[in-house]
Order: sequence, then structure tokens, then C-alpha cells
Amino acid sequence: MTMRQLFLQHIAQTTDNPLAIEFTKAECCTLYDATGKTYIDLIGGISVCNIGHSHPQVVAAITKQASLYMHTMVYGEIVQGPQVLYAQKLISLLPQQLNCVHFTNSGAEAAEGAMKLAKRVTGRSKIIACNNSYHGSTQGALSLIGSEYWRNAYRPLLPNVFHYNYNCNTFINAIDSTTACVFVEVVQAESGVTPANKIWLQNIKDACAKHGALLVFDEIQTGFGRTGKMFAMEHYNITPDVLLLGKALGGGMPLGAFIANKKLLNVFTHNPLLGNISTFAGHPVSCAAGLAALHVLINEEWVHKVADNQAHLKNLLQQYGFINSNVFGLWAAVNFDSFTTNKKIIDYCISQGVFTDWFLFNAKALRISPPLIIHKNQLTTALQTMARGLDI
Repeated sequence: MTMRQLFLQHIAQTTDNPLAIEFTKAECCTLYDATGKTYIDLIGGISVCNIGHSHPQVVAAITKQASLYMHTMVYGEIVQGPQVLYAQKLISLLPQQLNCVHFTNSGAEAAEGAMKLAKRVTGRSKIIACNNSYHGSTQGALSLIGSEYWRNAYRPLLPNVFHYNYNCNTFINAIDSTTACVFVEVVQAESGVTPANKIWLQNIKDACAKHGALLVFDEIQTGFGRTGKMFAMEHYNITPDVLLLGKALGGGMPLGAFIANKKLLNVFTHNPLLGNISTFAGHPVSCAAGLAALHVLINEEWVHKVADNQAHLKNLLQQYGFINSNVFGLWAAVNFDSFTTNKKIIDYCISQGVFTDWFLFNAKALRISPPLIIHKNQLTTALQTMARGLDI
């Protein structure tokens, strides 16, 4: 049997018709399949591979750490150098009040941890989230997802979770003295790269402060330079009580984190002790990889180069007639009249060696979220291919 046949037979599927491309290698911004065909990676693992694939410094860090140890004990009880050094580096990049990192296995688990933290700190259970938001697929994170299409099949979910439209004042008015926390994506990802209104976001911050609710920023997709700043919240000069990270955090390895003030996170040490634990959270190999990737991102100044690539991308979108597009940093949603049109162009792009897809809550929009290191000529080739797809 071929690898594809074994995949279809033995790997649990998530759709009835998976792409089932057999990638055998990935390097920089290029993917290689089993036939040797190359693809320009326009997805970056859904904003995971910000410094590209298989960067030598990240591979070296993984190899070195794997040769020392890969697992010693459940998270949080043993001093593990990769966790400590990575946390120290992250804290150095963040506002002073965000001074303690709780590593997880994924962004979804970071969302779960933030919900638990808010309930412990406030003694409340009401949670407010946005329609068309995405925070993960576990039962708790699924309760936050802003789409009944995905939630309904798994009810009953967490009670006392309320959803309101993004950038809507009704959302702000719902925050009261019974609210434990508010979850907001600084730039809403899966609706198609929708940025928060600055006044709206500041009003949320003020309402949370007034009523003693925790403000949680989900930067799982925006984190690590996607928007042209290390963190999207830097565009707004607003600091949350809790920051969620994932995706690019691990440099291609599985890793998530929620970051808050140490005084808040100390609630997990008692009543009950071990209040939020996980066997593999903050895995030392993942932390070593993530720290190495962050050093590359900073030392090679890729975040500062996003503005130039953003300008190039905007020019290309205009040049090829994709004027109905949302662009924020090196991140875009190209909107079409229907899913049918979008799917036709995506299928054509993949057939021609440009790998992309659509957005979870906006099936009419094509996703552009390549590694931040992508060359301008690769962006040009990708947009030319998209334009040809319109004519087929």
C-alpha cells in the first residue's frame, strides 16, 4: 500500500475529502511532495513557521536538547533550563505586569488555562467572547468559539459563556461585576484578518478594570511578528491581564503559553495544589526550538522587514485586481464572491505549486500567511498564479 492509502486507512480524518498531499520535506518557504514537486508555502503551517521551515539554528537546538534530555517530570515541579531561559526571554519582550509564563502543549490549552485562572482569581464563572472567534478545539476552548456550527454538535458545553459581535458596543456593555474574563483576538484571525477598533479595545480594557474582570488577549496567530510588531497589542498600546501564545511560539514544535502576573498565577499553587498541570507542557525540546527561533527572528530583524513585504503584497493585490482584501502585516484574506470561486482558485494554486487554503469562519476568503522570510519574487509568483486561477 502507498503512504497515501495507509494515511486514509489508519489516520483519523478531519474532512471527508482531505488534501492528502504527501509532503516529504520543507525548507525555508518551500514544501516538497513525494513526487519531487515544489510548492510555495503561503500558509506557514497557519502562522507557525514564521522563520520558515527547518532553520539550521532551530534544528541544531532541537538536536542538542534531545541529546541531553527530553522528559524528566510533570510540568512546573523541576527546573528545566530550556523553559526557564525561554520564559526569561519572553518576559523581556513584554510589559512589566506580564512577568510569569505558564507553558502548555498548545494554544487551545493556553485558552483553557486562562479560563481556569480567571475563575480562580475572580471567583466568578461568566465569560465573554466574540462571534467568529477561534481559541481552540478542546471542550472549554470550543465553548469560546464564535460559531454555533462548530459548537452545536458537542453540547452541552461550558455554561455562562456569552458571545457578541467583534467591534460591537454590545460586547462592552455585557461586561459587569459577574464577569470572570473577556477573550479577544487583537486581530481576529479566522473571520478573515479583522483588526480590532482601537477605541473599542480600550473601552473593553476600561470595562474590565472597572468590574474586576480579567482581559485575555489571544495572540496565538498574531504573535511573533505576523502583524509587523512582535505582538499585535503593540499597535494599540493596550496590555491585557493574560496573554495567550501558541503557533509560532514553538518554532515549528508543539508549544503554547499563557502569560500573566506572577501574583495571579500563584493561585494554581494551592486549593488545590497542582492547580493546572500537564505531563508534556513546556516540553524542553519545544522550548529549546522556540527560543532558537525567537533568536533568529530578532537577530535577523524579520519583524522589521514585515512592513516592506506588506507594502509589496498590497501592491501585488492591487495590480492583479484582488482589491477586496484585508491586509495586516504579512497576513491577508483575499475575499471572493463565493466559496465556489475561492475553492476553484485554491485548487488551481495547489495544482500549480502554491499551497494555500481558506479561513475557518470565512470560506469565501483565501489565506495568505507565509513565513515572514518569504522572498518578494515568491510572493509575486504566488499572486500571478492566483490571478491565472481567476481565468480558468
